[in-house]
Amino acid sequence: MIFLAAMFALGKVISARGVALGELLFYRQALALPLILAWVAMTDGLVSVRTNRLGVHVSRTALGLTGMALNFGSYLLLPLTEATAIGFTMPIFATLLSALILRESTGPHRWAAILLGFVGIIVMIRPDSAHFPPLGLAVAITAAVLTACISLILRDLGRTEKPGVIVFWFTILSLPPLGLAMLFVGKAHDPLTWALLAALGLTGGIGQLCMTGALSRAPISVVLPMDYSMIIWSTLLGALIWGEWPIPTTWIGAIFIIVSGLYIAWREHVRTRRSALA
Repeated sequence: MIFLAAMFALGKVISARGVALGELLFYRQALALPLILAWVAMTDGLVSVRTNRLGVHVSRTALGLTGMALNFGSYLLLPLTEATAIGFTMPIFATLLSALILRESTGPHRWAAILLGFVGIIVMIRPDSAHFPPLGLAVAITAAVLTACISLILRDLGRTEKPGVIVFWFTILSLPPLGLAMLFVGKAHDPLTWALLAALGLTGGIGQLCMTGALSRAPISVVLPMDYSMIIWSTLLGALIWGEWPIPTTWIGAIFIIVSGLYIAWREHVRTRRSALA
């Protein structure tokens, strides 16, 4: 979470230096590729990336690239803490989509958690206030919804593919369209900007591998609460770099959203445990 918070902060700094969003995404993926290849080679071996579900990986990549662009866009348009807190609504939307699209059973406990999460969003963004740009809020919420859609695909892919395989194919398949975009947005930069871009790719790659490693070594009910520590690192980075400090309603809304997400994760853990015992 520390590395991912640093990645988004770097993206915000780099964008202010005249780097286009398309360039950010390209270098984020291209510079993370060597790390991912090394990690796969040292764990399951490169032969493990063979797949019979290339079509699903292509769909996941299309959604993943769009979601990544929106996530970066939300951090460029909003303060770090607010963008991070709205990103925490992903489990809420994932649960809602699972109920509406996959027709999964969703009891009153999880519906109450979903409602609490939406209350948190309303408290944080304060519709009666002009504190945050409406475009930034719209991009952040759309990113959370799209990330929730991606989580449903990843759940399906995870039944047959190892985490390293999923990360590998997403990175490889995303580079051709991003390379094409670079023909239109790519340009030369000064040495400091190149160094920051390299740091962006490294922090993103390390963060992704750390998350994948965590999920392979512990239940999601243990790993998920660690996600919410990102609001601490985002707040610290926002204060140190830009002098941003969240307003009180941001903290109140974030607490509602975090409690909602943790309760949804706990109920999912309870349901999974009951199914295993049955």
